[in-house]
Amino acid sequence: MAKRIFDLIASAAGLLVLAPLLAALALIIKLESPGPVFFRQERVGRFGKLFRIHKFRTMVTDAERKGLQITIGADKRVTRVGVVLRKYKLDELPQLIDVVVGDMSLVGPRPEVPRYVECYPADVRDIVLSVRPGITDWASIEFKDENEILGAAKDPQQAYITEVLPIKLGYYVKYVQGRTFFGDLWVIVSTIKSLVR
Repeated sequence: MAKRIFDLIASAAGLLVLAPLLAALALIIKLESPGPVFFRQERVGRFGKLFRIHKFRTMVTDAERKGLQITIGADKRVTRVGVVLRKYKLDELPQLIDVVVGDMSLVGPRPEVPRYVECYPADVRDIVLSVRPGITDWASIEFKDENEILGAAKDPQQAYITEVLPIKLGYYVKYVQGRTFFGDLWVIVSTIKSLVR
């Protein structure tokens, strides 16, 4: 309950303080390329409940019909503004909306699309999906250059499923089994420090 209260207060405050920046980014996205400001994609949340995540659109419209559900290297679907948004993780800011409505938490395992959740071992899936997914976590910090890693693979999707995902799941399980309020604060601080670097 304390985690949810903190999430609600912090995310609402974040949306209020960041409102000018969010509005400016939305305008820039709209001016640079045709299409919606937000990218909405179905993800798997707590207890397997599906929800549609909010992110700033960083790719051309209908990008998923033109490629994979993961971003690979210098992906040609990414817009010029999208490159900057992704580099500084600004495209993730609208997920504060998902935290306010209760679909996500500030810290927790990153929410995956259904096709990749199907690759989770059953016991691991039960653990990972027992908590709300988060905007950031240790795996997000460690794999902040994930698209570059996958861009170097012969089969990016297979590399993600067999090499990257198992490591991420290890981080997720460790988080769920040992999560604390102060641990969450440290993840948030570490995420900010990582982006500043």
